[in-house]
Amino acid sequence: MLTAGREPIVVGVDPDPGRRMALAWAADEAERRRLPLTLVYAQGEPVAGYRPEEGLPSWEQWRADLHTAGNDALKDALAFVESRHPRVDTSTLLAEGHPAWVLAEQSHQATLIVLGSRHLGPARELFTTAAVALPLTAHAACPVVVLREPEHVTQQPPHFVVGVDGSPHAAAAVDLAFEEASLHGGAQLRALYVWHTPVLGVLDEHAALQECRRLLSETVAGRAGTRPDVELRHEVVKGHPVKTLVDASEHALGLVVGTRGHGGFGGMLLGSVSQGVLHHARCPVFVVPRHRER
Repeated sequence: MLTAGREPIVVGVDPDPGRRMALAWAADEAERRRLPLTLVYAQGEPVAGYRPEEGLPSWEQWRADLHTAGNDALKDALAFVESRHPRVDTSTLLAEGHPAWVLAEQSHQATLIVLGSRHLGPARELFTTAAVALPLTAHAACPVVVLREPEHVTQQPPHFVVGVDGSPHAAAAVDLAFEEASLHGGAQLRALYVWHTPVLGVLDEHAALQECRRLLSETVAGRAGTRPDVELRHEVVKGHPVKTLVDASEHALGLVVGTRGHGGFGGMLLGSVSQGVLHHARCPVFVVPRHRER
């Protein structure tokens, strides 16, 4: 059994050996945090390109082929991690079931869940990225990192962006954002409160903005003292939350947001901001639940 504080980084393994971005990021994160790394291959349907020679396969044959493909993928992934970070304590798990639910179950004993993603057209998103990332981030008991784009630095100093709205979800996101900035050599942290003008307008815009600044200050207050190596910049920005955060993500090491959904299915899986940045952000996205259940 894992001891407290040693919960692993868990990463979903892509069967395509050419797609190693999430695996590489997870291995680097395990090295940064000095944590174990668990590689998970979950398959709930016949493997891509599976074509039996004679008609439909038996259930036993399908499971045997499934396990062979999964074990091969895990073996290749393990070799990749060991060559990149030989000192990281790495284990593997082959599981049957939908990847979202397998990884969500693992999240109850994990520090982070890491998942790769891809820029696809809207029709394909329905059956790929959305089918895994949205239910996983909605139900995970620990933060989930979704990598559509690799870490990149096109502006100095290197920085993370965290979205703040004054809720407890945002407070948890700010905590993780400070932690990640510190782990990345004391990167700068940019905390944004995005104020979107209501459809029916507002009687006193100045007062509304002042309230946003108060909530933002309260959310980040005291946290900078625990991470003196992280320079904090915070500001209230007028605009649409998704567009503003996505624009800010273009030059960031990572974008951190909290969950606001209510569970269930479809559009209620996550708040609209979380869903929007998952689909459009230009850097790794960290989705942080309010409470970390055990």
